[in-house]
Amino acid sequence: MPSIKERLQNFLNGDNFVSRLLGKAEEKTGIKKYYLASGSICSLGLYLIFGYGASLVCNLIGFVYPAYVSVKAIESPDKKDDTIWLTYWVVYGVFSVVEFFSDIFLFWFPFYYLGKCCFLLWCMAPFSWNGSQILYDRFIRPFFLKHHRTVDSVVSDLGGQALNTAESVTRGVLHTLTSSRTLLAREGGQQALPSTSHSKEQ
Repeated sequence: MPSIKERLQNFLNGDNFVSRLLGKAEEKTGIKKYYLASGSICSLGLYLIFGYGASLVCNLIGFVYPAYVSVKAIESPDKKDDTIWLTYWVVYGVFSVVEFFSDIFLFWFPFYYLGKCCFLLWCMAPFSWNGSQILYDRFIRPFFLKHHRTVDSVVSDLGGQALNTAESVTRGVLHTLTSSRTLLAREGGQQALPSTSHSKEQ
């Protein structure tokens, strides 16, 4: 099984956005891509531990690059990459929901944002064993297959109730507007009658 160093070197030597970006930096600086990547990872890790705005950096890492690659996947004729990034966004959504309830307790830990960043990078890694594929196959997919009929039934019931509520509210609003218009018309007619009689007497 290849080591982490070998996997990183294979990734940097492949055809991807990061490799191309580091290749341009290597041409300008003369520093090899491996050292540029290692230095960038170490700097990012230190910033996530001690720097300000680590939460924003984590969210940008977990959203910007995947969003960019997802748009490219949509525009490409190959549908395999669509499935890969749809899987990532499903995992990212589940993770965001879990984090919403646990963040108040976890963000106090000094290595929380570093761990979160590593988790998101693992989920979007261009490997067959990336985090999103593993988490989806082992946890999300079995849960979905077990409970999706119940969820569909609940969603259908809620949709029907929402539609009935909207219809009732619309009918009530229309009835109120019609009643108000009729009342205003009657009041206007009653106010006009005395003035008409008074003009005839003159």
